[in-house]
Amino acid sequence: MSTKFFLQLGAILGALGVAIGAFGAHALRPTLEASGRMDTFETAVKYQFYHALALILISVLLQNTAVTSAKWYHWAGYSFLGGVIVFSGSLYTICFTGIKAFGAVAPIGGTLMIVGWVLLFLGATKQ
Repeated sequence: MSTKFFLQLGAILGALGVAIGAFGAHALRPTLEASGRMDTFETAVKYQFYHALALILISVLLQNTAVTSAKWYHWAGYSFLGGVIVFSGSLYTICFTGIKAFGAVAPIGGTLMIVGWVLLFLGATKQ
């Protein structure tokens, strides 16, 4: 179940990254540039994409891994997902609402992303 789940999540996050990125680059560009948030928006999209690919990697690893590594990869996948939701989500919220307080939440998402990469490393060492 997790293999399919992470593959589907990676595909959905990738598709959303293209859609949101295109929407921002075209329809929202004047608004984002006027508010000085274009860089923030691009950062949110970029990190969403990186971690969509990471989720696809997790799916592939789970198909071809020993049981001892699988738990690490599962936790890495959930950390990546949480990181995208919190990090990219808080940056998108800042861009769309202008509420800068959401910037305080972004480091939590970034930390989840880092934890995901560390868990991926630990899983690789257990194989």
